[in-house]
Amino acid sequence: MSEIRETLFRYLTMLQLIPRSPGRISTPVLLEKLHERGFRIDTRSLQRDLRDKLALHFPLICDVRRKPYRWYFDRDFHCNLPALDVPGALTLVLSEEYLKGLLPPVVIGQLSPQFRDARQLLDNLEGNGLSQWANRVRAIPNGKALIPAPFKELIWQAVAQALVENRALDVTYLSRSAEQEKQFTLHPQGLVSRHSVTYLLATVNDYEDIRQFALHRIVEATFSSKPWRESTTFDLDDYILNGGFGYLEENEDTTLIANVAPQLAWLLTETPLSNRQTLIPLENSEWQRLEAVVPNDQQTLWWLKGLGANVEVIEPVTWQNDILDTAREILARVQYSE
Repeated sequence: MSEIRETLFRYLTMLQLIPRSPGRISTPVLLEKLHERGFRIDTRSLQRDLRDKLALHFPLICDVRRKPYRWYFDRDFHCNLPALDVPGALTLVLSEEYLKGLLPPVVIGQLSPQFRDARQLLDNLEGNGLSQWANRVRAIPNGKALIPAPFKELIWQAVAQALVENRALDVTYLSRSAEQEKQFTLHPQGLVSRHSVTYLLATVNDYEDIRQFALHRIVEATFSSKPWRESTTFDLDDYILNGGFGYLEENEDTTLIANVAPQLAWLLTETPLSNRQTLIPLENSEWQRLEAVVPNDQQTLWWLKGLGANVEVIEPVTWQNDILDTAREILARVQYSE
């Protein structure tokens, strides 16, 4: 009985590991993942499971165009393991609403079967009145986000697989500065989604410095025959903190002191700016004095600028001066245009 149970668990694990089209997983990679999960099986037994067992009962397809062979499910195949329940379905619907304004359509498309399953489950619950929940759930992002830059699905597949499996990529890239296509061999080191653009961080050819490549400017990407080279000195968090994306961030926090309008004070009472925050009413005023320990970064400063006349920054003085300089520049432009 234990052997039958182990075989069943192995089949279930394999169903979870094999991706839908256009994803692929090679036989050696699948074997390695099974070994990591404690299943002792050799290559021949794995091939027999795939060909003579699972492929007879599931829409499992083998890509034999090159070795090692790669396996995948038909794109429309959906199988929830474990089964989706109502809270899980609502979570997925809410996630879809939130993410579709932040991530490129190709990335969201990778989860479309799960989103579809969630909506289908909710739509089928007519008997208990839950079927309308899918039409009553929305997520509104905080702030204005540009429409994510689109890129090809095959590009995302190649980049994601190369990043996870430590493989080099041969790419054709549309250079924004030169406005022409160039060919590179990239050695992926990280991936960052910033605002509405997704960037691959990689070294190029035989160089050691890290460069950024916007995925929507990658025209073509294929796995390279050259071995992947790791950048031993690269740390993704340090790269971002040290201004890799155009702004510096301090490792230390700073204390923000500001007077805030009543509506903003109410918002910060319910959704604090920091775990270390106080709001004290100002004498003879509806405004309140805010004091909060916040990251000393550009994002916090930009958030303050977006509040306009609803906030009066007192400290840090550098932020106060920056906001005042921006206001003076805007006034100068308006007066000049008049």
